Amino acid sequence: MNVEMKINDESLKAISLQIADGDQRSFRILFHHFAGRLTVFAQSMLGTKEAATEVVDDVWVKIWKNRVTLPQVENLRVYLYSATKNTALNYLSRKATSMVTEPFNDINVQLRDEHCPEQQMITQEIFNKIHAAVQELPPRAKIIFKLVREDGLKYREVAEILKISANTVDAQMVIAVKKIKEAVGSNFSFRPRGVLKKI
Repeated sequence: MNVEMKINDESLKAISLQIADGDQRSFRILFHHFAGRLTVFAQSMLGTKEAATEVVDDVWVKIWKNRVTLPQVENLRVYLYSATKNTALNYLSRKATSMVTEPFNDINVQLRDEHCPEQQMITQEIFNKIHAAVQELPPRAKIIFKLVREDGLKYREVAEILKISANTVDAQMVIAVKKIKEAVGSNFSFRPRGVLKKI
């Protein structure tokens, strides 16, 4: 467990090389670090955990099959989220063509306070208000807020995954934070992660 928590961009490069050489232990480390987050991300698009698990399993199978190409991936974190997004969209396309044009309409974001130490310090009442406010966000702002605040991605990474500009990510985070502050109260200080460090 401690090994997976220490994964950073540098170690991801090393893990990619090891996986490319067929190292199953490195593959398991990568899997345990990202599988849960990717499943939550896929579920926010697909609506059910079963579909999300199926999609993410498919992503991991493809990664292992194409492992020799992993060292060529510039940002493995973005690659994993993008692969999950694309596989989820393909899943939606197979299930219902009409859903392809609006894949983010039924997003259900679940804030996980164990990944955000500052949330452990606030009361359950405030947390509930934040959660309710997030659920009321416009679809695009909701998915962006989840990726930045919950999954800890940088603005440029979110922009690359969703194929939008970093400025759009910034603008959507401002909208999200404004609505959350309105819901919680003006005396509550809530700063979007990355406002001072977007890249």
